[in-house]
Amino acid sequence: MALPPEKASELKQIIHQQLVKMDVHGRIREVLAETIREELAPEHQQLSTEDLIKALRQRGIIDDVMKELKFVTDVNERERTSAPKPSTHFVDREPPVLKKTNIDPTRRYLYLQVLGGKAFLEHLQEPEPLPGQICSTFTLCLHFRNQRFRSKPVPCACEPDFHDGFLLEVHKDSLGEGSKMVDATTMLSICDPVHMVLIKTDTFGETTLVASYFLEWRSVLAAENGITNVAVELLGVGTESKVSVGVLNIRLEMYPQLNKTLSPEVTNTQFALERQKTAEKERLFLVYAKQWWREYLQIRPTHNVRLVKIFAQDENGVNRPVCSYIRPLRAGRLLDTPRQAARFVSVLGYERAPVIGGGGGKQEQWCTLLAFLCRNKGDCEDHANLLCSLLLGFGLEAFVCVGTKAKGVPHAWVMTCGTDGTITFWESLTGHRYIHRPINPDDPPLVEQPKPLYPYRTIGCIFNHQKFFGNCQPTDAVEVCVFDLHDESKWKPMSGEAIKSVCSPGATSSVPPFPPLCASTIDAAVTSNEIELQLRILISEHRKDLGLSTVWDDHLSYLLSPALAAYELERTTSISAGNEEFQDAVRRAVPDGHTFKGFPIHFVYRNARRAFATCLRSPFCEEIICCRGDQVRLAVRVRVFTYPESACAVWIMFACKYRSVL
Repeated sequence: MALPPEKASELKQIIHQQLVKMDVHGRIREVLAETIREELAPEHQQLSTEDLIKALRQRGIIDDVMKELKFVTDVNERERTSAPKPSTHFVDREPPVLKKTNIDPTRRYLYLQVLGGKAFLEHLQEPEPLPGQICSTFTLCLHFRNQRFRSKPVPCACEPDFHDGFLLEVHKDSLGEGSKMVDATTMLSICDPVHMVLIKTDTFGETTLVASYFLEWRSVLAAENGITNVAVELLGVGTESKVSVGVLNIRLEMYPQLNKTLSPEVTNTQFALERQKTAEKERLFLVYAKQWWREYLQIRPTHNVRLVKIFAQDENGVNRPVCSYIRPLRAGRLLDTPRQAARFVSVLGYERAPVIGGGGGKQEQWCTLLAFLCRNKGDCEDHANLLCSLLLGFGLEAFVCVGTKAKGVPHAWVMTCGTDGTITFWESLTGHRYIHRPINPDDPPLVEQPKPLYPYRTIGCIFNHQKFFGNCQPTDAVEVCVFDLHDESKWKPMSGEAIKSVCSPGATSSVPPFPPLCASTIDAAVTSNEIELQLRILISEHRKDLGLSTVWDDHLSYLLSPALAAYELERTTSISAGNEEFQDAVRRAVPDGHTFKGFPIHFVYRNARRAFATCLRSPFCEEIICCRGDQVRLAVRVRVFTYPESACAVWIMFACKYRSVL
């Protein structure tokens, strides 16, 4: 293919600039001199062009030049010639370009590199994944001083191939000090650790919490050249919190370099003092908590069976005061209302902490917020703690309630106290709200009492980040409970000062800082289309196995969208809207003498095959999918609603219309 003269000269100019930039001419001269010295005999032997190219190739110079010259085909040209495909949503297919981080020379940064892992013995027998094969992956999530990072997923292996670097800004949160360069001594007083959470994602997209580790980064302040290498041993979680799961090789480096490093004695002394101070605060709180519990039992001996929870174990098996799991959390622009926050928390997956062995006992594991968010699922306590923190962030007076549901199953939910005395219960697993109206047991039998709609049976204690109350009313039944928190004959309070000493931010090094919420990375329209297409294929195959043909009605599918939007709106706001328009549109789309059937269903995961299998278990849904009759037309519509942390509510509606033959 001949190039026009002006294009040819432009190309020559580009190549010439690249060769000058790489100093290729200088390198060729060196190789030429070396080759003449080594390979030419003193006799008059000619050096051919082939000999010179061979020498350049052997030294890798030609390969270097070819790597630098990138030849890009015109993607748009290629797409224009291909068959046009109808699309409702356009996706940029350009490969993602890594953005360069601007380093502010007036601030201090910690550059944390993860240089591979080793001794992940659970994956010793894991076969090498074939190219393009879906395999289980590890992802490392980090949180440091209000900054969050996530590594690229790497295949699970005995020596996982982590190679990621994270630039952590050390001097970010201090107000008014942003432009001032901090020295090593000032940084030594910043006791926030780097919280690292390792997540495993299996081939079905299910996540598991592998390890949660708090990295003490300040050892780098005493390192020569401001660089140190650390081998971090990760321990398991829950019942395996004493078992090693693997080792990560980590390199820490300060930017810009420190003018003066500290001595190891200074840093070690600081760490020892902090540990001593934390241990003393925790000891004093434990002494106080024991005294408080003794006094609580003296009120009524039956109090010892009430669910009064003062301490709870986190994922690492560390006992922490329950108040330290709560903190007012503001979601920025990601959530607009308390009810939207409740909806967000409810679409995070529910999973009880795993128990090894039978017996039906409940394994206790209250997760730190980072571990809960990164895994995207947790137990009822994790949901309640997050919802309470968000409601406090929205300016409400919120508490986590610990008690039981039907059949005495332990449970946690959230309660808000209105300024007018209204008590509202929030179920964090569903987003439902219930107004509490207590029954007065002293009323005469003829007085009509309110019928409680909530599923809660007993309540032992309530708490938030500053307050803790034990229920000391004659009975712990929720329906007769009066929430007058100022009446110490009904609710025994803990000292606010005692709680503050161990639970306020920065009070002790054992209380991890709260991470900020992250915006969703899911494209709702693309994901909706993908799931819908997969469901169409699954339905067609299922009907084919039954000997039935499948004809899709795209117009009817589109008409189902308003219903799905209305269902999500109702879940978020408790307000139903738009039903009349939907019914009118369906009546117009279904001719006289035809029957319409629709079946909506809601999921919090995006696995189409799993959703389809669940739908088939419903007789109503199976009736639509396996519909037989005259002029059968099928429709399916999927609508994905995204929330922070890539949580999502997936609404699916199956429908069919057919001629009624009597």
